[in-house]
Amino acid sequence: MIHAALSDEIKITLAKAAQAAGTTDIESDVIDMSGYEGVLFLVTFGAITAGAVTSIKAQQGAASNLSDAADLEGTGIAVADDDDGQTFVIDVYKPRERYVRAVVDRATQNAVVGEIYALLYGAKELPVTNTVANTLTLERHTSPAEGTA
Repeated sequence: MIHAALSDEIKITLAKAAQAAGTTDIESDVIDMSGYEGVLFLVTFGAITAGAVTSIKAQQGAASNLSDAADLEGTGIAVADDDDGQTFVIDVYKPRERYVRAVVDRATQNAVVGEIYALLYGAKELPVTNTVANTLTLERHTSPAEGTA
């Protein structure tokens, strides 16, 4: 088996830019799973006000705009009001529908949501391209020599 760099085998997508403090729900961009087996969502948090009721979950649907979005059973994760600066992960392997997204439920008190990244894996075609202008820059190095970075 030939092994490639991890960045050759996953697609890294900024699914939602950081959001200011608030109590409204945040939905990531819709992720098209065509050509991939799974997606791992990384959801980061900033300051969370004491008493905030916050959680994350994943949804899926067949419509490209997720107008038919349904929660995925068991994907809900509670975020405590003292989880400031932490990152939460939901990994959805082989979703039953083509489109998925992450959702941050915010209620009662302010919670700052940092970036939401989607890492798509199990690509049917390799290598995967990850450089996106003004969003993501990737450098890959194979067996680099020691020296000035």
